[in-house]
Amino acid sequence: MVNVGCDHDTSAFAVASIRNWWRQFGKKAYPKSKDMLICADAGGSNNYRYRLWKFELKKFAEQDNISLTVLHFPPGTSKWNKIEHRLFSHISMNWKGRPLTSYEVVVNLISATKTKSGLKVHADLDTNKYPVGIKISDEDMKSINLKKHKFHGEWNYTISP
Repeated sequence: MVNVGCDHDTSAFAVASIRNWWRQFGKKAYPKSKDMLICADAGGSNNYRYRLWKFELKKFAEQDNISLTVLHFPPGTSKWNKIEHRLFSHISMNWKGRPLTSYEVVVNLISATKTKSGLKVHADLDTNKYPVGIKISDEDMKSINLKKHKFHGEWNYTISP
């Protein structure tokens, strides 16, 4: 599943994308699951240092009553994400040479991506607004039920409802 945004790529957008996947596909595929594993880059909108990233994960965990274990790839190693590379290489091949003239065209081209081995991509357009510069207070940060893991707790942690 690919979530195509048309506003800022913020931590709120990143968590909304995960939430969207969970509610559309994850809950149906894993109905008894109480936990989710999220492998994320160390930078960008899901930066391990971003307060908004962790606060939005907290809200998601509480809304859906699910524990979220986050494992960040070490800085500079996002190329290790094999799923992302396998997915986006096929998307790129599918829209090669086609002008991306609108969000509708982008979503339709991504959704038309299929492979002989069974990959079928679903794409949604997220038209929500994601403002930049949102500040999360120290008090809000203390409200997050976050447990750092023993190995690189700054990159690896679990947020529970």
